[in-house]
Amino acid sequence: MVTRRGFIDGMSAAGAATLFGVTPSAFATTHADVAVADAELKARDAIRAANVGMRASYAALKSELISRLSPVIVVQNDATGGKFTLIRGGSPQESVNPVPELFELAKSISHVPQGIFSTIAPYLGDKVPNLPNASRIDPHDLDMVAFEGPRAAGWISPLQGYEATLTTARQQLGEANLPQELEISCGRILDEALTFIRDSVRNGTFDMASFEEFSGKTYPSIRTNMKYAAAAQICGVQGLMRKWRATIGEEAWKDLYTVVLSIWTTSELNQASIIIRRCMNPVKVATHLIDLPTVEVPRDPIFVALDNLARIVQDNVSAEMVFPTDPLVADVFKGKEDLLSVEILQQTGATARAPTASRSAAASACPVHKEKPHSSA
Repeated sequence: MVTRRGFIDGMSAAGAATLFGVTPSAFATTHADVAVADAELKARDAIRAANVGMRASYAALKSELISRLSPVIVVQNDATGGKFTLIRGGSPQESVNPVPELFELAKSISHVPQGIFSTIAPYLGDKVPNLPNASRIDPHDLDMVAFEGPRAAGWISPLQGYEATLTTARQQLGEANLPQELEISCGRILDEALTFIRDSVRNGTFDMASFEEFSGKTYPSIRTNMKYAAAAQICGVQGLMRKWRATIGEEAWKDLYTVVLSIWTTSELNQASIIIRRCMNPVKVATHLIDLPTVEVPRDPIFVALDNLARIVQDNVSAEMVFPTDPLVADVFKGKEDLLSVEILQQTGATARAPTASRSAAASACPVHKEKPHSSA
C-alpha cells in the first residue's frame, strides 16, 4: 500500500513542485532561502555563545573572588545608626551595632513632623501653596502625592492614632534619662506636634500655612536633636573602627574595603561613609569605600555587598589590563559608567569622557536601521 508520505517522499523535487503548483525554480529558491536562514541562525547563535562563555568565566572568577575578599567592612544603614560587619577571607567575623541608643532616640522625635505630614499629605489640594519655596515644588509631583484631595476626611482617624502615640511619648519622656538639653528639645517638638494635631482635628481641616507654622517652630529643636544624634554616631563608629583596626593590624587595615548599603535617598553624603572615610587609608579611600544604593534592604546584605565588591575589584584589574593603552577607556570600563553608554553619548551629541569620535554618523543616519532622519520641512 502506498501511503501519502511514501508517495511524496518518492517524488522528485521537480515532480512535487509541479504537483503542488510551484515551479521548480521557485521551489529551488525556497530551499536555498531556508538554507541561508538556517546558516544565519547558527552563525548568530555562535556569536551569542562567545558572550555566554565570557559571562560564565566572569561569574566563575567573581564567585571565587567573593570567598577571598579581605578585609571588608559591610555597613547596613538602619534606624539605630547602622549594623557593621567585619569580613576576613570572605567570612563574617563579627557584626556590631556600635552607635549608642541616644542616636535612635534623638532621631525618632525629630521625625515627628514628617510623620504628621505623611498622614495628611494625600488630603492636600492639588495647587502649589503659597510657600517660600513654592517654585521648587513640582505641580505634577504634588498632584501624585495629594491623591485624595482636601474634601476627604480620611486623615482624621490616623492622625488621632498618631496623637495617642505622641501623647504617650510625651508623658514618659522624663523617664527616658536623656541629657537635659535633648529632653527639652524633644519635649518642644512633641508639644508643638500635639497642638497642631488637636487644632486640626477640632477644626476638621488643615492647611499648609498652619503646618508651616508648626514645622517652623520645631526646627530649632530638631537641630539640637541632630547635634546629639551626630555626636553619638561619630563616637560609636570611630570607636568600633579603632577596635577593628587593632584586631586586624595596620598592614591589613591599609587595604581595607568598606561597602555601605543604603537607600538611594541617603546614598550621597551618607552618615556612615563620612565617618568611616576618616578612618581608612587616605591613599585608597577613593577606590576602597563603596557607597552602594539599594532599592530596599536586601534579604542577604552581606552577599549583595560582597558580590558587588567582587565585580568592582575584578573590573578595576581587568580594565587596566584589557585596555592598557587608553586610560580614559579603562576608567570608563572600571567605573560607574559603561563603555557603550559613552558611545551613545557621542552619537547623540552629548558630552562624554572618552575621546571624541566622529558624530557625523549619528547626525546623518540611524546605525541600526540605516534610516535617514526625517526632514523638518
